[in-house]
Amino acid sequence: MQIKTSADDVQLYLTDASFIREGHAERVVFPESIDEISEVLASANRDRIPVTISGAGTGTVGGRVAFGGIVLATEKLNRIKSIVHKEGGGGAVVQPAVILSDLQHAVDQEGLLYPPDPTERGCYVGGTVATNASGARTFKYGPTRNYISRLKVVLASGEVLDLRRGAVHADEHGILRLGNSIELKLPNYRRPVTRKNASGYFVEPGMDAIDLFIGSEGTLGVIGEIEVRLIPKPQGLLSGVVFFGDEADVLALVADAREHADARALEFFDNESLNFLRAKYPTIPANAVGAIFFEQETNETNEETVLGQWQALLDQHHAFPDSWFATNEQDQAKLREFRHQLPVLMNEWFAHYKQRKVSTDMSVPDAAFPGLFRLYKDTLRESGLRYTIFGHIGDNHVHVNILPRNDDEGARARELYVQYLKYAASAGGTLSAEHGVGKLKRDYLRFFYTNDQLREMAALKKTLDPNGILGRGNIFSEDLL
Repeated sequence: MQIKTSADDVQLYLTDASFIREGHAERVVFPESIDEISEVLASANRDRIPVTISGAGTGTVGGRVAFGGIVLATEKLNRIKSIVHKEGGGGAVVQPAVILSDLQHAVDQEGLLYPPDPTERGCYVGGTVATNASGARTFKYGPTRNYISRLKVVLASGEVLDLRRGAVHADEHGILRLGNSIELKLPNYRRPVTRKNASGYFVEPGMDAIDLFIGSEGTLGVIGEIEVRLIPKPQGLLSGVVFFGDEADVLALVADAREHADARALEFFDNESLNFLRAKYPTIPANAVGAIFFEQETNETNEETVLGQWQALLDQHHAFPDSWFATNEQDQAKLREFRHQLPVLMNEWFAHYKQRKVSTDMSVPDAAFPGLFRLYKDTLRESGLRYTIFGHIGDNHVHVNILPRNDDEGARARELYVQYLKYAASAGGTLSAEHGVGKLKRDYLRFFYTNDQLREMAALKKTLDPNGILGRGNIFSEDLL
C-alpha cells in the first residue's frame, strides 16, 4: 500500500469543486484492496485519527477536503470486475474508483445501459454512490440508489459488511441490525416528498440496510465494492435543444411534456445561461431567451409517433424552427456536450474570481416549484448580480449559480442563498437534491431538520463510528458529535 506524506503530494487530495482552500492532512494512503481499507481504518480507529475519503475530486460541497488526519484515496481501486447479462438487463461489479464514463461505455458495448447520469462524467462510481448522485436521466429513471444491488462497506472499526439489496430490513420498531452485533435505531424524521433528495441519511419505515449507506457521504463507512443493476440499451433516442423567445412558453412546454411525453430528460437554460454559452456556441439564436434540452427513447415501431408528438408540442408552445435535433449517436453526443458545458463555464468563473461557489441545489414538491422559480427570477433581477439558472426543471430542481466578482458581491449572493433555503424549507423541500451536504452546506441543515432530528442522525453515526473518525466535518458540525 502506497503512502504519501510530502506537502505537495498531499495537497493534490485536499481540493474539489467547492473551492474550499484550507484543507490539510498528515498523509495520503492508497489501499489496493478491501483488506487494506480495513487495515487503515482499524488502525486509525484505535488511535482516533480522522479519515477523509478522497475520490475523483469532482464534488461540489467539500466532502473530500480534510482538516487533519489521514486521506484515504481510492484511486487504485479502479477495476470493472464483471459485466453480466440477465433476464431484463444485467449487472456489473466494480471497484469504487471506476470512472463513471468508463462504466457507461463498457456496458454500452454490451448492449446495456447504466441509467445514473450526473453531469460530471469524470466522477468515480463510488462517489456517485456516496452522494446518491442523479442527473438529467433521473427524470425518468430516478437516482443512483435505484441501481445499486450490493455494496461491500468497510466500517470505522475495520469490519466489512456485505450488503445485498433485499437481505436486511429495519423492523417495525425502526431497528436495523447489521453484521455480528450492530443494532441501529433509525431517526424518526420523514424525508421531504420531493423528486430528488441528497440531504442527510435516508430513512423510511422498513428500509433496506443498503440504503443507509447510499448517500451517506463517507460518514458511515468506506465503499469498497459495488454491484450495479443494468437495463437494456434503448434501440433509439430522439434528443433536442429547443429555443424559445418567451420564458412563459418554456415553462408551459415543461408542464405539457411532463404529462404527455415519456421523456427521460427535461433540462432548462435561462437567458443568462444562453448568454454564457454563446461564447462557445455562436449559432444559438440571437433572440432566444430560454431553452430546453430533452431526450426521449424510441424504437422501430414508435419513432415516427414520438417525433410527431414532440413536433406538435413544440409548435403549440412556439419553439423556434431553427432549434437543434439529433437522432444519431454522434449528434446526440454534441447536444449532451452543450448541456454539460455550462457547469464547466461556471466553475471557470469561480476559479477566475477566487470566490466561493454560491449555487443552489434545492428541490421542492411539484406545487411549490412555480413560487420558488418566481422568487429566483424576481430577486436576481433586482440584485444587479450576474447569475445563471439552469438544470433539471422536470424534477423541480434548477441550479441558480450566483457569480460574484468580489467579496462584497459574494456576501450579497450568500444573503440571497439563505433566503432561497428558507423558502425551500417552508415549502417542504430539501437542502440538496443531488450534490450532498458535505462541509459547505452542513450548517444549513438546521433549516430543514430540527435540532432533535439532527441529534438522532448524529447518534446513528456514532453507533457505527463511535470515535467519529470517518468524514469528519461532513453533514454534521462538531457540536453534534
